[in-house]
Amino acid sequence: MTINVAIDGPSGAGKSTIARAVAKQLGYVYVDTGALYRTVGWAAISRGLAADDEAAVSALLPAIQVDLTYKNGEQVVLLDGQDVSREIRLPESSMAASAVSALPPVRAFLLDTQRSLAAKHNVLMDGRDIGTVVLPNAQVKIFLTASPEIRARRRYDELVAKGVECDYETVLAELKQRDYNDSHRPIAPLKPAPDSHMLDTSDMTLQEAIDAVCRLVSRAVD
Repeated sequence: MTINVAIDGPSGAGKSTIARAVAKQLGYVYVDTGALYRTVGWAAISRGLAADDEAAVSALLPAIQVDLTYKNGEQVVLLDGQDVSREIRLPESSMAASAVSALPPVRAFLLDTQRSLAAKHNVLMDGRDIGTVVLPNAQVKIFLTASPEIRARRRYDELVAKGVECDYETVLAELKQRDYNDSHRPIAPLKPAPDSHMLDTSDMTLQEAIDAVCRLVSRAVD
């Protein structure tokens, strides 16, 4: 039997960083579902499409290929065979991801990819509706969060470290807008599953958050 761990939470909560570290420590396959939605969003806006134009984005889906691969143990997302790992982390890709993730055709397009990975491997999957929709039978569900200001500061520092020009107030405003969009969309809104463990990392170091998630997983599967 495979072990599935679902980690949900808002933008900038540290899901990807924490989940990647925990998966490595436990020997699980890490699946960053947000990267998949970012890739579809990037595919749309890089072609001049509005990410919230359901008809246009739906027509695009049969023409693109989104794949996950692993290089040196790190997940790499490919769009039509090209590594778009940097492009999908740009602020405009984040907003585009929020828009396309509200479109039912996009969710259906990516759902099979996510579930097939979970059926074949012990996975640690993060996103916004993993515990509620994608993997409702996951053995472990965690809702990871932090205050908007802390999350915005983390995202700002991450972008600056990558050489992306931005300012903190803009990052904070965009994060709050994405929080609203994600929690109010009619399809699979961001919310904790009823059986989720709630984990607020506002006052935790990265290592403390990683250790906390490892303990939750170990207690559930031992």
